[in-house]
Amino acid sequence: MRPAVRATALLLSGLLAVACASSPGTASKPPASQASASASASASGALTVYSGRSESLVGPLLERFENDTGIDVEVNYAGTSELAATILEEGDASPADVFFGQDAGALGALAEEGRLAALPQATLDKVEERFRADDGSWVGVSGRARVVAFDDRVHDPADLPDGIAGFTDPQWKGKIGWAPTNASFQSFVTAFRLMEGDAAAKAWLEGIQATGPKVYEGNDAVLNAIAAGEVEVGFINHYYLMVALAEQGDTFPVRNHFIGGEDPGALVNVASVGILSTAKNPAAAQALVDYLLTQESQEYFANETHEYPLIEGVPANPELPALDEVSSPDIDLSDLSDLEGTLRLIQDAGVL
Repeated sequence: MRPAVRATALLLSGLLAVACASSPGTASKPPASQASASASASASGALTVYSGRSESLVGPLLERFENDTGIDVEVNYAGTSELAATILEEGDASPADVFFGQDAGALGALAEEGRLAALPQATLDKVEERFRADDGSWVGVSGRARVVAFDDRVHDPADLPDGIAGFTDPQWKGKIGWAPTNASFQSFVTAFRLMEGDAAAKAWLEGIQATGPKVYEGNDAVLNAIAAGEVEVGFINHYYLMVALAEQGDTFPVRNHFIGGEDPGALVNVASVGILSTAKNPAAAQALVDYLLTQESQEYFANETHEYPLIEGVPANPELPALDEVSSPDIDLSDLSDLEGTLRLIQDAGVL
């Protein structure tokens, strides 16, 4: 695989700039040399993938695709929100063939702007309807559930709140860790807005802020802070703990609390892919999308990244509740596209 080029964004609004500026390691618009590198990759016939999923998670799988198909791949890794903004800024001149996003909301935002092509029905039919776009513009390839990770040296799961709103109680003062610049967290807030309205979502953010939560760069950092005893609970995606348990064993002192009752805190979102409407290599792009939905790739998500596979017949990690047992709210994941509104709300609540 050619050396990765980090694609970054000249962000499209002041609010998006605020969020990304708050996240360490986020860069501004790439220099001309990087932009020309992406353009040359497209010109050379390589499949250009903009990946909001980290190289550590999906790099090995994309290398497998290269080896199995003989298709050269150029991957630009950056944050999902950054890359979506980059594609919108680049417009018809974007060198990207495929967008691989951390969550469906970013794909929905691109679809609303006409940046994604419709996928074949045969591809869409590989997953449940709730994990694909109604207009066929994107398809989920792996699922992740929002959970409350907790220190099991301190808490019994039966004593934890049943809903995410319970963590605004003053008893959690100084005990919560969160990563408000993280794309998955922002998708959760967007789901909260859709389900209960902006006023309720803002009240929740303000309630958590009143407990004096410790702020971290991402889900991994929140998880490690719980293990280190810095905080007692944190809002993350389920698979971060599963990776830690696989690497460190059952003595790792953190467990996942799955919230029930179709609560916003039980959101199941999907890592998703779409093909750009301006793709220079649409056949290779379609080959990658279909490859990510093969049994072998779905087993990779189940066994290596510990996410939920989305095609029938591939089991998830047996330590996880079955996907149909997770009480995710019944919302259209494409509707999680209003990132700007969510960022404004998070800012207005004094979190960013």
